[in-house]
Amino acid sequence: QPGAHGDFSHPVPWQKIEAEGLDCDYALLFSKGDADRHFKQLEEEIVYSTGDEAKVHLFGQLHNIPRKQATYGDVGVTYTYSGVTRSACPWTPTLESIRDAVNNVTGQTFNFVLVNRYKDGQDHMSEHRDDEKELDPRCPIASVSLGAARDFVFRHRGARGKQGCRQIEPVRLELTHGSLLLMNPPTNTFWYHALPVRKKVLLPRINLTFRRIIQGGKN
Repeated sequence: QPGAHGDFSHPVPWQKIEAEGLDCDYALLFSKGDADRHFKQLEEEIVYSTGDEAKVHLFGQLHNIPRKQATYGDVGVTYTYSGVTRSACPWTPTLESIRDAVNNVTGQTFNFVLVNRYKDGQDHMSEHRDDEKELDPRCPIASVSLGAARDFVFRHRGARGKQGCRQIEPVRLELTHGSLLLMNPPTNTFWYHALPVRKKVLLPRINLTFRRIIQGGKN
């Protein structure tokens, strides 16, 4: 059990994933039955962004996101990344239930969730770090995966691209249906992560990344 995350009301077998500057905990949070039910309910409840909210700023231009995205959370919470500010919609019953399970097992309180829906293995997320200034730096980011299993790749910032000066191997995980990945500090300072294209994956996946946003300098 990750000791720094408070009291656990029920034991979850955690797997520790570590490398230089990388600290993650991984566990199966939901049984297949619960995960199936949550996925089905989210497919009915989630309203995904359209228009400019479904785009990101890249090199001064707006680009479509290669997946569907939505933001939910406590009243008044906003989140800015890739040059676009998103307001949180009120929690749906299923998101509230999943959030409570994540809070319960981590001992943290999350006030925001970013929902990403990947229709199949062509939908993806390119390398980035979750290091926005609104994020509480002491709080892990909790990533719940539902649906098709997908590969998840961490790459150290010193080993990226032609300028990479460090020989540090990427860290690869498979995020399975009903799983929870905790990205603990200082992971997002030193490591980028990505969900690469996997053409053989034909089924959808919904990912929920729960965050603690500090609004106007206050929790």
